[in-house]
Amino acid sequence: MLENQAETSARAARFAALHRPGDPLVLPNPWDVGTARILAALGFQALATTSAGMAFSMGRRDGAAGREAALAHAAQLVAATDLPVSADLENGFGDRPEDAAETIRRAGAIGLAGASIEDASGDPDAPIYDRSLAVERVAAAVEAARGLGRPFVLTARAENFLHGRPDLDDTLARLAAFEAAGADVLYAPGLSRIEDIRAVCRGVSRPVNVLGGGALSVAELAEAGAARVSLGGALARAALGAFLRAAREVRKSGTFGFAAEAAGFAEIQGFMQGRPD
Repeated sequence: MLENQAETSARAARFAALHRPGDPLVLPNPWDVGTARILAALGFQALATTSAGMAFSMGRRDGAAGREAALAHAAQLVAATDLPVSADLENGFGDRPEDAAETIRRAGAIGLAGASIEDASGDPDAPIYDRSLAVERVAAAVEAARGLGRPFVLTARAENFLHGRPDLDDTLARLAAFEAAGADVLYAPGLSRIEDIRAVCRGVSRPVNVLGGGALSVAELAEAGAARVSLGGALARAALGAFLRAAREVRKSGTFGFAAEAAGFAEIQGFMQGRPD
């Protein structure tokens, strides 16, 4: 147990040290143990879960899996490699600050190096929490993270741009308030303009995560001041896109052209562990 605790602390400390503005950590998001092992073998330095990728792999819509499933999934990815893992824990699986705090305590118990809490409510009529409640929720999550007795990178997300509220001023105000509440990393997913990303990076003093997968390159995001670039569900959607194209080709034309671009069996086998029974 002591060795496990020491390893958990070491992973988390390593994860925190990888956040360097202008030299961002590229943080890919596997959706199962196999993809986690592939990404580790390719040389990435840390991993993060994706709520969308996880949910899709379960046949559920994003946001419909729940806390128990999310934490069980995160625990599998923690055990899959020796890389630090951060978890997308949505809104903490409850509206109350106490819900966010409990989720972070449980995240720490399974060995995660960090996690994110967002200010999206899940209510289509009021998709973003009032700012005061959002800040209370982040403060409670921060307090829980500090109570773990080891490093834990708490990321606070301002979700305006993902929920039809492209209000940069409110987003900046929320991120500044989350920083004041103690968040270690700040994140406003959905920003697509480089000038908005620069404004966020300049508007706070803590490391900023930027959602990649769009038109902007890692180099451009680094120049804007990003300290971390995550991919969210983009890799999962890319894989599903290839799956859909292949399945539609077979269904509609009866041909198998997709196989020419499929990964080789031996290459994929090489990323995995164990031997056949």
